[in-house]
Amino acid sequence: MQELLNGIFALNVGNVVMIGIGTFLIYLAISKEYEPALLIPIGFSTILVNIPFSSAIDQWVNGVLHRGVLSIFFDIGIITEIFPLLIFIAVGAMIDFGPLLEHPIMFLFGAAAQFGIFATMVVATLLGFDIKQAASIGIIGSADGPTSIYVAGRFARDLLGPISVAAYSYMSLVPIIQPPVIKALTTKEERKIKMAPKGLKVDKTAKIIFPILVTIIASLIAPSAAALIGFLMFGNLLRECGVLNSISKTAQTELANIVTILLGLSIGSTMTADKFLQPRTLYILLLGVVAFVFDTAGGVLFAKFLNLFLKNKINPMLGAAGISAFPMSARVIHQLGRKEDPTNYLLMYAVGANVAGQIGSVLAGGILIALVGNL
Repeated sequence: MQELLNGIFALNVGNVVMIGIGTFLIYLAISKEYEPALLIPIGFSTILVNIPFSSAIDQWVNGVLHRGVLSIFFDIGIITEIFPLLIFIAVGAMIDFGPLLEHPIMFLFGAAAQFGIFATMVVATLLGFDIKQAASIGIIGSADGPTSIYVAGRFARDLLGPISVAAYSYMSLVPIIQPPVIKALTTKEERKIKMAPKGLKVDKTAKIIFPILVTIIASLIAPSAAALIGFLMFGNLLRECGVLNSISKTAQTELANIVTILLGLSIGSTMTADKFLQPRTLYILLLGVVAFVFDTAGGVLFAKFLNLFLKNKINPMLGAAGISAFPMSARVIHQLGRKEDPTNYLLMYAVGANVAGQIGSVLAGGILIALVGNL
């Protein structure tokens, strides 16, 4: 009987708080629909790992290690980087790069909107994080969950839980975070700028060549990003080649769903009370907001800078769509444009910037790995 009650007697305040946090994540996922596919597995596994002596994670008993299934998932999927890379195949299969190819200038916004990554790194170092931890926190600014997990898995595994929660939660909060920043940096007249449709049609051959060409060029520029960009573009090639439709659909549905479940459960395995309930967790959550604000501001200000030299002005709100939160950010920009002028239609341009942000975030992650990996 005593052995059966060990779990109850060993329960402490930290365990109770973390069980409450896990329950709260599940609530947010169900009630507010904040990234439910990931936050529900994370929340539930957070509850599991904070049960004293839980068999779900590794436990040392009399000097013998008893492996837990969630710890095994973490070792197999996160440490080896398999889960984030498989997610990239699924994401690539979901993305249509056609709007970007129709409006190539949107590539610039996919780069400019990564400013938040590097600005947040600076702030994180000022708060006392070492350079690798700062890089892992800064990558939240990529607005790209898998990239955040990939970088944090290399540089700061002990921070993986709060970084992942911040990255995915703030992606869901893009409709709340971005509009105030955009309105603060633009005038009503700027938000009303219309973008003329180009009518350019991208043929199938170009869509097939694009993922192959991007993989080669991006990997030569940043070899550390080869796996990230390669898996993303491989997924897109499955979509565009036209001869693997069933595999493309499998990548978009079954593969995405299965890996997302395993990814969420693996991340939750790191959210034990001793790791999560620390002041640095609050810093990470706050820095996540900083990263998204800087991303949005960087994109908008870059568009305004371009307008100093362009005869046909660009709606500066499109710069904010250069973050990787696809397709939420594109929808936000389109809706803001429609509020200012119901006849303004920015969606295709915004989508082009948004998918450019997906490429930009992956490249930024690879550059960070290259710059920081040997420090």
